[in-house]
Amino acid sequence: MQRIKVYVPMDSAAVAVGADDLVAPIQKMALEQNTEIEIIRNGSRGLLWLEPLIEIETPQGRIGYGPVTLEDLPDLFNAGWLSGQAHPLSHGITDDIPYLKNQERLTFKRVGIIDPLNIHDYAKHGGWQGLLKALTLNDEAIINIVTQSGLRGRGGAAFPTGIKWNTVRQAEGPQKYIVANADEGDSGTFSDRILMEGDPFALIEGMIIAGLAVNASKGYIYVRSEYPIAIDTLQKAITIATEHRYLGSSILGSGHSFELEVRKGAGAYICGEETSLLESLEGKRGVIRYKPPLPAIKGFMGMPTVVNNVVSLATVPVILAQGADFYKNFGSGKSHGTLAFQLAGNLKCGGLVEKAFGISLKELLYDYGGGSEDGLPLKAVQVGGPLGAYLSKQEWDIPLDYEAYAKIGAMVGHGGIVAFSESADMAEMAEYAMAFCATESCGKCTPCRIGSKRGVETVVKIRHGIQAEENLVLLEELCDTMIAGSLCALGGMAPYPVLSAISKYPQDFIKQKVQS
Repeated sequence: MQRIKVYVPMDSAAVAVGADDLVAPIQKMALEQNTEIEIIRNGSRGLLWLEPLIEIETPQGRIGYGPVTLEDLPDLFNAGWLSGQAHPLSHGITDDIPYLKNQERLTFKRVGIIDPLNIHDYAKHGGWQGLLKALTLNDEAIINIVTQSGLRGRGGAAFPTGIKWNTVRQAEGPQKYIVANADEGDSGTFSDRILMEGDPFALIEGMIIAGLAVNASKGYIYVRSEYPIAIDTLQKAITIATEHRYLGSSILGSGHSFELEVRKGAGAYICGEETSLLESLEGKRGVIRYKPPLPAIKGFMGMPTVVNNVVSLATVPVILAQGADFYKNFGSGKSHGTLAFQLAGNLKCGGLVEKAFGISLKELLYDYGGGSEDGLPLKAVQVGGPLGAYLSKQEWDIPLDYEAYAKIGAMVGHGGIVAFSESADMAEMAEYAMAFCATESCGKCTPCRIGSKRGVETVVKIRHGIQAEENLVLLEELCDTMIAGSLCALGGMAPYPVLSAISKYPQDFIKQKVQS
């Protein structure tokens, strides 16, 4: 008798709401019904409001049930869920759920589908095809394909990946490195984590290809310490990949060598900036480096170094496997391919949505996010993390791409989208933006270190009506100084949410006058 496959996610979001606690009871109840099952711990499909989302493999396809709690299990078993029978928690065939069906999953096509640590499962679903193609090409040809695809950094800066790689390829140095920036610290972002926990071999494959392209033989994955499941999954995946000769002294007998190591981050937001990350990776305090020289010329240990975001690197295999034109045909304008948008904040259906550039914020908020959780009208949306500007309703129809957002003083960034309803006090959010900068500043440059503290004080005065007009002028001058004088994006972009909140939601400021 063939065992029924039951998929229980091991993703952090699912584990946080009790996924691990379901495994033993499911096994026990199946045994009591004399039904043989095989529990597979997969990644998250990205429908986070349904976690834990348990899937049952049936002849018709995988049927999803969720969110499942311990209390639901007896009723699910009595209803015959192991054969895909109807139940109030059933969502039918998972692939047909509109939230998933309407996506364009390229980078995340295997996440939630496969066992993350089954290397044969990875290969069965298209894994290693990009690497096999890369092994037939020289370094210049690999970079040409990546360049022609239009892939840009998915970490926020959106710098063309092929140009960065070519700079490292041409740089002189006895040793070159590939570094994956997995220090995902922006509020409302989780795509790196979902990828690392659900499809770690995709990141590994992308890093190996990057190594071939720039002649680097060593790589590091710098993962934030708050991601223990991702760290454990990556370490196990590296061991498995090494055993199967995808990593090591001669990749698949090709003569090309590439070794990979996971390093745990130091717990500082600033280490998401590439030069601070390199300082931390070298065992030093995470502070900004002056540029130039760029990391591509003088990076880790003073050697030429590629520093790319997790999703950037994990996208490379599909580009090599399918071709530059295949990837470039997704998107709009100069923003090619797809981006994993992450819906968070006051939304009914938070989760991960991989779509081609050009989708509007309104579509993401309502067609996928389902509108506000509290039932009040949505008021503001912050795109691109805690340094991104707040966007008002009048801006929600603008296509989400790098150039369109730059024109309105906003950024797509890492794809994080945090929604706020009418219940939000935008003056309070402006104060938080400055306070966040003050807390997370590395302290190296004065505009960021001192400016953020003075910024908090000034916003508080404005909110309380203390010489409001004079302090608004002072705040704008302070923001100009921070934007122009800060060494990195933390101080240089912290003013954007503040200024956007003041200009778009003036009614939330000056709520009370100081009593004379």
